[in-house]
Amino acid sequence: MAMDEIQKTLLEQVADLHGVPEGAYNIRSNGGLAGRNTTANIDIVTKEDKPGIDIIIKPGTKNESVHIPVIISQTGLEDLVYNDFYIGEGADVVIIAGCGIHNGGDKKSQHDGIHTFHIAKNARVKYVEKHYGQGDGNGENVMNPTTIVEIAENGYMEMETVQLKGIDSTERVTNAVLGEGATFIVHEKLMTHGKQHAKTGFTVDLNGDNSSTNVISRSVAKDSSSQLFLAKINGNAKCAGHSECDAIIMDDAKISAIPEITANNLEAALIHEAAIGKIAGEQIIKLMTLGLTESEAEAQIVNGFLK
Repeated sequence: MAMDEIQKTLLEQVADLHGVPEGAYNIRSNGGLAGRNTTANIDIVTKEDKPGIDIIIKPGTKNESVHIPVIISQTGLEDLVYNDFYIGEGADVVIIAGCGIHNGGDKKSQHDGIHTFHIAKNARVKYVEKHYGQGDGNGENVMNPTTIVEIAENGYMEMETVQLKGIDSTERVTNAVLGEGATFIVHEKLMTHGKQHAKTGFTVDLNGDNSSTNVISRSVAKDSSSQLFLAKINGNAKCAGHSECDAIIMDDAKISAIPEITANNLEAALIHEAAIGKIAGEQIIKLMTLGLTESEAEAQIVNGFLK
């Protein structure tokens, strides 16, 4: 697996990798396979009917990880993949995904990933997805991730999604269906700048008794960028659901937050929260008294907010 410095930088940014990872992995570079490894408990199989892979994790697998990063350094490339994850009963694993684009030309580079999770009874998954863009060209960096989640009885999934730099346009869609006792936790961190636009939409169907979800978004919009946050929770059984969007608006940016909760069962307990505001002047003044410039103070506040 030979990579140039640009590709290595992208891999480090989206997957925290400084070399070949341990355990199972599948690295996709410029639309092709750059490296793959499987283990006794985790198999990775190339799809035959469409681009993408199947990741099959045996029941009872513990303390193992899967890395499936995508990197694009070719301007004008539009990449689409379908990845399906089959997590066996009682497994407990970490899955590291993410996409990095370096666009040094004047054409649009785009990656659309459709990830579907089939989480069996009593299985646990931590899923980390990072998106990053860079490049000195005029071409757009576009990413449109779709995540589809099906969680069986007493299953658990924690999803951490991060986009902090370099993506000109993104439409992020997440749909989850939960069975009895299932839990789905989401932590989203998002920052836009320049003329970038980001739309994120979450729909969670709480179909099983004692199922629960907590969708939390933290975002910052700078310059003339725009963001739209949608969160829809349907309580169809005895369940608990909570969505929260906290956003900092700066410069000439625009942010919309549209939470929606629907109770279709007497025992559904649902809450939504949304707050958008600018950085408080007293916060900046306090940091400036410690020797920071105004821009440095703003950066410190933003970094702390997105941690």
